[in-house]
Amino acid sequence: MASRADAMASNLNLSKFGQATELKKRLWFTIGVLIVFRMLSFIPLPGIDPTILQSLANQTRGGVLDFFNTFSGGSLTRMSIIALGVMPYITASIVVQLATTLSPALGAIKKEGESGRKRLNQYTRYGTVALTAIQGYFIAVGLESFGGSGGQSAVVDPGMLFRITAVISLIGGTMFLMWLGEQITSRGVGNGVSLIIMAGIVAQLPTTLVNLFEGGRTGSLSPFLILTIVIVALGLIGFICFMERAQRRVLIQYPKRQTQRGMMQADRSHLPLKINTSGVIPPIFASSLLLMPLTITQFAGQRTAGESQWGDFIIGLNQYLQHGTPLYMALYGAGIIFFAFFYTAVVFNPEETADNLKRYGGFIPGIRPGKNTADYLDYVLTRITVIGAAYLTIICLLPEYLVSAAGIPFYLGGTSLLIVVNVTMDTVTQIQSHLLAHQYGDLIKKAKLKGRAR
Repeated sequence: MASRADAMASNLNLSKFGQATELKKRLWFTIGVLIVFRMLSFIPLPGIDPTILQSLANQTRGGVLDFFNTFSGGSLTRMSIIALGVMPYITASIVVQLATTLSPALGAIKKEGESGRKRLNQYTRYGTVALTAIQGYFIAVGLESFGGSGGQSAVVDPGMLFRITAVISLIGGTMFLMWLGEQITSRGVGNGVSLIIMAGIVAQLPTTLVNLFEGGRTGSLSPFLILTIVIVALGLIGFICFMERAQRRVLIQYPKRQTQRGMMQADRSHLPLKINTSGVIPPIFASSLLLMPLTITQFAGQRTAGESQWGDFIIGLNQYLQHGTPLYMALYGAGIIFFAFFYTAVVFNPEETADNLKRYGGFIPGIRPGKNTADYLDYVLTRITVIGAAYLTIICLLPEYLVSAAGIPFYLGGTSLLIVVNVTMDTVTQIQSHLLAHQYGDLIKKAKLKGRAR
């Protein structure tokens, strides 16, 4: 059954969109910031040879660099000043969030309210700088050691000066992107960091579609296969929309209280538990951990011959961990399931929720407050997480199987599809909220005018 908010949102009058001046300003600001982000992705690091970089991208195809390149909108392939994108910020945010559940001191800071949130955000920024510096240094060293087919280096003038310049440029680019994301969140529409990631993914979509239809024109892909890909993509989008809105509503009842007319009335509400509480974090973590050894072995394989035992091991590991292989699919699915349960346990604390309900007099009918309520919430959450983990596994493994079985010459990622659909739904919801607030403002003005006329 649709909630009252959903019913109100369905009755929105979109003809009022042109009159919502504040919403239009926010949308134009968001679009302008995303244009700046795309322009920055074409500004390369100083001292880089783009021709050698292109051969680097071809040789490391399928590794973790290719995975992060999708989220940065091709910035990593071009080695721009925002090559790392906002991934260090996201990693630092997740680490700080995990630390608040493991460290009592950080957990106490989290409970301080707005001041605690600001302190944790500051720790996240420090962590972002540290992670960007470490990753930037290793990228600079890797670029210096990488050479093209003609013996040329990807770096025009290798040395410590290039490493320092690259690290400073990457730190500045990542921190500027983080600031742009915060500006979108406060002055635009939607979550800024999520929109920047989605913009990077969508920027690769035209190239993907061109490759798809070019394969149909040249005959490398059959028309039936292209039609199947389109149908599967549309089906996955509809399935994601359904599952992301699915929730288990736990009935919460509050004690009876006396109304103005002297009647006793009990308040009821619902505690919504999302089927997919962990969001897109499990596929991102599973992909990063699984593709990291593949990338390392790819770099090592460039200097390893097949005659030695170590060389045979490196070459065999690369073959077994390629996209679409049974071992890769099994490890990827197991990683998604593990992180789905792990991250759900981090973001939702049944004991804390039960204590809050007890503090405000709320209880679940038939369940005693306190420990029994926490056990019941953990029981329900564990079972709906099974469905959420299975949903994430299907969404992420189906494109992998389709790409490997059909031999599609481009990567169609379930993680990218999840991010795009989730961010789009969240942005549309915020636009609906702004339109709803604008309609309420018009109703209040009309009510005041009628009151004065009387």
